[in-house]
Amino acid sequence: MKHAVFYSLAIVLALALASCTGKPNPIPSNTTVNTNVSAALHTHTNRLAREKSPYLLQHAHNPVDWYPWGEEAFAKARTENKPIFLSIGYSTCHWCHVMERESFESETVAQYLNEHFISIKVDREERPDVDKIYMTFVQGTTGSGGWPLNVFLTPDRKPFFGGTYFPPEDRHGRGSFRSVLQQIQKVWQERHGEVASSADEIHARLEAAAASTASSNLVLTADVLRRAGATFKDAYDPRHGGFGGAPKFPQPSQPAFLLRYSRRFKDDGAVRMVLHICERMAAGGIHDQLGGGFARYSVDAEWLVPHFEKMLYDNAQLAQLYLDAYLVSGEARHAEVARDILGYVLRDMTHPEGGFFSAEDADSEGYEGKFHCWTRAELSKLLSPEEFNVAAHYFGITEKGNFVDHSHPTPLPGQNVLSIVDPKLSEADTALLASAKKKMSEARAKRVRPHLDDKILASWNGLMLGAMARAYAVLGDDKYRAAAEKNVAFIRAKLWDEKARALYHRWRDGERDSVQLLEAYAFQLDGVIHLYEATLESRHLDFAIAIAEAMIAKFYDAENGGFWQSATDSKDLILRMKDDYDGAEPSGNSVATLALLKLAAITDREDFRKPGEATLRLFAARLEKIPQAVPYMLQALDFWLEEPRRVVIAGDPRSTKAQELLRAAHSVYQPNKVVLGNSGAVEEFAKTLPAKDGPLVYLCTGKACQPPTSEPSKVKELLH
Repeated sequence: MKHAVFYSLAIVLALALASCTGKPNPIPSNTTVNTNVSAALHTHTNRLAREKSPYLLQHAHNPVDWYPWGEEAFAKARTENKPIFLSIGYSTCHWCHVMERESFESETVAQYLNEHFISIKVDREERPDVDKIYMTFVQGTTGSGGWPLNVFLTPDRKPFFGGTYFPPEDRHGRGSFRSVLQQIQKVWQERHGEVASSADEIHARLEAAAASTASSNLVLTADVLRRAGATFKDAYDPRHGGFGGAPKFPQPSQPAFLLRYSRRFKDDGAVRMVLHICERMAAGGIHDQLGGGFARYSVDAEWLVPHFEKMLYDNAQLAQLYLDAYLVSGEARHAEVARDILGYVLRDMTHPEGGFFSAEDADSEGYEGKFHCWTRAELSKLLSPEEFNVAAHYFGITEKGNFVDHSHPTPLPGQNVLSIVDPKLSEADTALLASAKKKMSEARAKRVRPHLDDKILASWNGLMLGAMARAYAVLGDDKYRAAAEKNVAFIRAKLWDEKARALYHRWRDGERDSVQLLEAYAFQLDGVIHLYEATLESRHLDFAIAIAEAMIAKFYDAENGGFWQSATDSKDLILRMKDDYDGAEPSGNSVATLALLKLAAITDREDFRKPGEATLRLFAARLEKIPQAVPYMLQALDFWLEEPRRVVIAGDPRSTKAQELLRAAHSVYQPNKVVLGNSGAVEEFAKTLPAKDGPLVYLCTGKACQPPTSEPSKVKELLH
């Protein structure tokens, strides 16, 4: 959905001007604070102490009288006719921590909030549907967005003013949080009618923007892909890799699309771009050179200094990208990066029962990056002189360092983010570096670790499930299959209701939520399809079909195409929206479209194919005009524009021979293929293909197949 400009009367501009220029008046100090005194550990305890979200629990002992998102808060706002202060973030968000420290832990700020507002905290990772509505509003009125997201609402949840981080004092042209609160309160009291009219107008515009319809005059052809590829190539950074400048996000769906583009249009230059991106990211500080995995983004253009939080969704997508890079190039270093990512997840981000945790924080002991950084003096003391010389040269360690935590009032001096500055090593130096890294890893393990967000989300688990399954298929390591099988069993046990055919979003600490989201269904569908293609176990195909059928029933807009982000019975939202942006995470619509088209190719079911096609038509204008906003959906379009190749493996998929053939089928970069067996819920034509004296591979397009083969080398040849 295009971000409409939701200006309303003069009220938003008046508030914006006031927040930028207003000087804070003294906040009354004689107001009461509505908190309970907990045991001796905490002065304040609010309602968030009863929640499961790690982010909400971080704010459970603020003096602010926080409510979780729900009817209790809405009813109190209506009864007392107070505006709602809605603050949205996530537990590993650095600037969320900063604003909490500066404002939400302040007794004076809390007193003012508690007297004049109903304050609500939302974890955007648990409720991306809530976040989407109010982020769209803030982006439309300010031109930018981010977290923490702070929005002021009427008691019926309609927004009328918002922004992101507000400092504690006026700073750099940005009004202080206290002055914003005072201006909002003044306008609410003195111009209440205008605020209500403004909010109604904004809501009407949000509804109009959400009610998108397909562009009937646009025809989707390969030219859309060609122009999109040219757009990405124009934005490519030839020096550092990636697209654009600082800050730089991996956004793996962009290079993943370029690989598809290169295959379709025989563009070797695009392949070189992607391999360069992978090489530079892997060498940068965004990549944890000791512990594995990638941080969320780099604050600079050269991938050197990251924002240190690590997200499950980034690492899942990057594992897939590095598997692609390995298949395209044949270079083992890309496979090693994929193994590095998955090793980190299995070691540090996996619940004993198989679910994958959400994220690790950027901060520890009050400093961003402290867990990850090193001083020259530290390393000199830890390592032998020979090890130190090699490590300092390899990682670019200097006395000055390369990172300063500017958000801290007293930054630590000489901090070095590790990156690969000079990868050329002799055999002797390679051994010394390995010894140095072992000592460094052991020393780092004794440090205070960043906070772990241990909630388990069906959506992000679907992405990592797919990465684990595909890593097993491509690399042949059984531990990845074991992790994938254990994960899908966890999801089915904890978040899938077989009787209701419902997939819930969050599980933590023995309890699941009651929220159903498109992302959960779409990402899980994608992951389970990957697991089926990697194993050919019929039970996984059956589960994929169950998810797809439920997703279509609950979220599909049969009139206009596309999928709503929230289910029809979501009564706590002011409207339903269709996510249409592939950013750090792909949109639910994009993932659902490609997954349904793949499932249709495996099962030959039109009730899966048609919603996928209708969703492409709904977003045709976006694919044509703003391809950089929908790189994952461009991959779905690439899949749809040609009859996919079907690799049918006839025979017992558990036999040694079938496993060899299956591995061969996954060893070639051929994105527009599906891999299926000849039993279970697959298409009827595949069931007619015999195994004869042992497992055979049939490469089919439509109803025509190549002569069958039992030779893995022939399978690879046919797929090239």
